[in-house]
Amino acid sequence: MAAVARDAGHEVRLIDLQAETHRDLHRMIRSWQPDAVCFSGNYLANIPEIIDLAKAIKAALPQCFVLVGGHSASFVAADLLRHADGAVNCVLRGEGEASIAALLETVARGGDLLRVPGVVTRDGEGPPPCFAQSLDTLRPARDLLRHRRKYFIGVLDPCASIEFARGCPWDCAFCSAWTFYGRSYRARNPEQVVAELATIREPGVFIVDDVAFVHAEHGMQIGEAIERRGIRKRYYLETRGDVLLRNKDVFRFWRRLGLEYMFIGMEAIDAEGLKAFRKRITLDKNFEALEFARSLGITVAINLIADPDWDRERFETIRRWCLEIPEIVNISVNTPYPGTEIWLREQRRLTSLDYRLYDIQHAVLPTRLPLDEFYTELVRTQQVLNRKHLGWTALRGATGQACKLLLRGQTNFVRMLWKFDSVFDPRLQLGDHARMVRYAMSPPPAVTDERVDVKSIYVYGPTGRRGRRIDDATERFVDGTRMGAE
Repeated sequence: MAAVARDAGHEVRLIDLQAETHRDLHRMIRSWQPDAVCFSGNYLANIPEIIDLAKAIKAALPQCFVLVGGHSASFVAADLLRHADGAVNCVLRGEGEASIAALLETVARGGDLLRVPGVVTRDGEGPPPCFAQSLDTLRPARDLLRHRRKYFIGVLDPCASIEFARGCPWDCAFCSAWTFYGRSYRARNPEQVVAELATIREPGVFIVDDVAFVHAEHGMQIGEAIERRGIRKRYYLETRGDVLLRNKDVFRFWRRLGLEYMFIGMEAIDAEGLKAFRKRITLDKNFEALEFARSLGITVAINLIADPDWDRERFETIRRWCLEIPEIVNISVNTPYPGTEIWLREQRRLTSLDYRLYDIQHAVLPTRLPLDEFYTELVRTQQVLNRKHLGWTALRGATGQACKLLLRGQTNFVRMLWKFDSVFDPRLQLGDHARMVRYAMSPPPAVTDERVDVKSIYVYGPTGRRGRRIDDATERFVDGTRMGAE
């Protein structure tokens, strides 16, 4: 977004409130007095913070045009505008790069905002959002970030991020990536990817694709171009177990290139759980994928989704299983997000519409256990996993890595090791439910039958096969591994 606006002739500054403070933002607003401020609302839990900041900016600069875009904002645009009470001029749904230049030009000349694709105001909606014409023309304005050394993931410290492809062709019930992009999948030109990669100075690189290497040929072409250029990085990516097994040669090749860490969303360790989350992959295939990743020497992190209906016995079963495998295990809480199919289909009544609790670490569905006991079991499980991977035994194995990072002045990873108890605390999680709710989401529509129209929550309408840049064999593979297929 920043790069596209700058290329359109605007002076642009960028501030990341994960790396800086509200005080830094207000200091910039006072000294610079921008004509427009754009908030990126990619995380639902940040919506109240965005609204309060927008109101503060409008109070200080009444003529400043304030807009909000991003993934989560696209699904709750009407609510966000209602909460902001005039402090947000518009929400820009969909890919902001496609419309930001036209929007800023329209604002500058006092034109009709509702002629801009993706715009939503309190007066109505403009045309549907459009896709960026080409992913190959988009290049992040990394030079505008003031604290690049603060970005890390695990021992990849510091770490930059890069995008090879955008969108997801699957349709998992708990995920909103596919409803955002309309099950489209677009890939960047391999040479353009590698040209960008060559400009990244960080030694670690996070490949941010929703599912890496869906299309084997594309992954190989990028890897071959990296090999020709002699680029050496350490990589982290996210993928599916069935993609890993289908495209083994791609992952073997990338292991040689520097792939060290991989995240696989298993979500469940039983067939019933996989079916509930629309993951059409068998347990045997998931375990086979883990075994293959181990054989490559790749460190794997997996995600499991804890349902609020879990009892003590279920938590204990999960703890025992997690201790039996070498992989890093993350536990998230089943959360119906706006934009997901379970937001529409979930039969259980939501217990809260407070945005701040929608962070996959709080229960917003009724719990079988008393809520305080659910959080106690959840945190106990997380503590067991924390000790397994970050306890003294595990730390002895990471000492060399930690020392190398400290010698380079990188303290992010080491500081992260000691923050667990201050982040995961059942008393804090329970206390969060007692906070005053100033901004509450509109509830999902009442479920009247099983034929819920999922298309009603799409940001981009589905385009079918023509919206996916994959070969026919991969298309058949995707279709055979979707829960919607029989």
